[in-house]
Amino acid sequence: MMWSFSICLLGFVVLLSLSLVMGWLGCYYLMADLVYFIEWEVISLNSSGIVMTVLLDWMSLMFMSFVMGISSLVVYYSEEYMLGDGSLDRFIILVLMFVLSMMFMIISPNLISILLGWDGLGLVSYCLVIYYQNTKSYGAGMLTALSNRVGDVALLMAIAWMLNFGSWNYIYYLNLNEKGIELSVMGGLILLAAMTKSAQIPFSSWLPAAMAAPTPVSALVHSSTLVTAGVYLLIRFNTLIFEGVWSELLLLISGLTMFMAGMGANFEFDLKKIIALSTLSQLGLMMSILSIGYFKLAFFHLLTHALFKALLFMCAGAIIHNMKNSQDIRSMGVLSNQMPLTSACFNSSNLALCGMPFLAGFYSKDLILEMVSLSYMNCFLFFLFFFSTGLTVSYSLRLVYYSMTGDCNEISSHFLNDEGWVMLSGMILLMTMAVMGGSMLSWVIFSTPEVVVLPFSLKMMTMMVCLTGGWIGYEIAKLALSYELYSFKFYLMSSFLGSVWFMPSLSTYGVNYYFLSVGELIYSIFDQGWSEEFGGQTVYLMSVDYSLMNQVYQNNELKVYLISFVVWVIILMGLIVII
Repeated sequence: MMWSFSICLLGFVVLLSLSLVMGWLGCYYLMADLVYFIEWEVISLNSSGIVMTVLLDWMSLMFMSFVMGISSLVVYYSEEYMLGDGSLDRFIILVLMFVLSMMFMIISPNLISILLGWDGLGLVSYCLVIYYQNTKSYGAGMLTALSNRVGDVALLMAIAWMLNFGSWNYIYYLNLNEKGIELSVMGGLILLAAMTKSAQIPFSSWLPAAMAAPTPVSALVHSSTLVTAGVYLLIRFNTLIFEGVWSELLLLISGLTMFMAGMGANFEFDLKKIIALSTLSQLGLMMSILSIGYFKLAFFHLLTHALFKALLFMCAGAIIHNMKNSQDIRSMGVLSNQMPLTSACFNSSNLALCGMPFLAGFYSKDLILEMVSLSYMNCFLFFLFFFSTGLTVSYSLRLVYYSMTGDCNEISSHFLNDEGWVMLSGMILLMTMAVMGGSMLSWVIFSTPEVVVLPFSLKMMTMMVCLTGGWIGYEIAKLALSYELYSFKFYLMSSFLGSVWFMPSLSTYGVNYYFLSVGELIYSIFDQGWSEEFGGQTVYLMSVDYSLMNQVYQNNELKVYLISFVVWVIILMGLIVII
């Protein structure tokens, strides 16, 4: 146990120190407008060099600072949360490998080294999702791995496609004056890779399924690492997705993802899945604002979202611990009386998610919606943006109503209290950042204050949508019984909206099942069938026959020579007769 304790504390101290250093460097690089590009050529192959490259600019340093800061608090939090686990050291090492893979991805302007971090994220996330080793975890891990393989293949194809250019450093080709079909194809492949990692439609089903992982992993994965990797990649490749129809396609898909996740969360009763669907909704928001062209604004929301989402998961973990591992929000109630500190952190992060004025989420979400109001956009997409924002407030208020108010709905009464000081101290630190982080980041990232001038009706639209959404969420939760009866009355509609548009069923029983079945068929017919018959097996049997024949000749047996002599005599006589 001493070893487990020391590795948690050591990881916390090292990661937090690195986070502070990189945060300071990021601010310095931003103010001084510095970029460092470090190259090391590993091997040159047909005039295409495989180069290990490091890109240090304000964006990569600031993102690394946030990832390391959140992961340090998650590692510290894990010491108490995973107390009963006999192999805590293995868990912490997996988390640290996860962070290392993310670092690889962040600092690489080279597709080869990006693939190292990208595949590292996929492999370690699989190991963490199946950590509890039960059937549900294995199913969720396989769904996560297979969904992400599509993006990995797209990235490999982009690497192969970049042989056209002579180098894998994509940063050299982003600002070409004339972008041809090659860069457009590469933009499409990168877009596909980012959509799988950031769980956009039709790859959305793995993100709620990945909730089978331990809660500290969810806090890390859903705030700043795995799911934001796709958004970060598109921020880096932001000029390529404006080639062809990619930006319009991304805008439509991300808008629908945002809407779908918001609707699904209003029908969900699993605490962790509600928060996972809210992550999916926010990812859709980041992707959609990125597809309009405001990549710096997408990055700003990515950072503020990381703060309050990690806090939300940490609070959810503390609540689940107290509820004796029950995640159903219908069995909660009056937690604000019995767990005041945890409830304060939980409600602060929820309000930040809703965009409550002067909390972290407000500075990015309000600015995003105002820029959408200012942009050239059709009514359908405008509706998706604002309606999805209302849905966010709706499911957040519904969650607060179910968990914090009313009666205690536990089946048997047991003592509820705030968790130990280790978990609480991490949550309080993150709450401070979730309250003040947005304001600080807005001053750092936007050196000139952004002023968006709109008519009064559009300016107040965001606030009105939030208030309406909150009121609807409260009313739905208050009329819980009639709401559930209503869901049964319109069962098909509610099951469609509540099951993420049937995507888990389609991806698990449809796509994955049929692809794996076809793979098995091809393997049994070709690999183990005809190719064996005409390939390896036949060559082996013929080799055995010929070697036996050769062995007989080498034994110098008289009968062999006599038979050979008779055969030759018959052949010669035949030739003489013919002549």
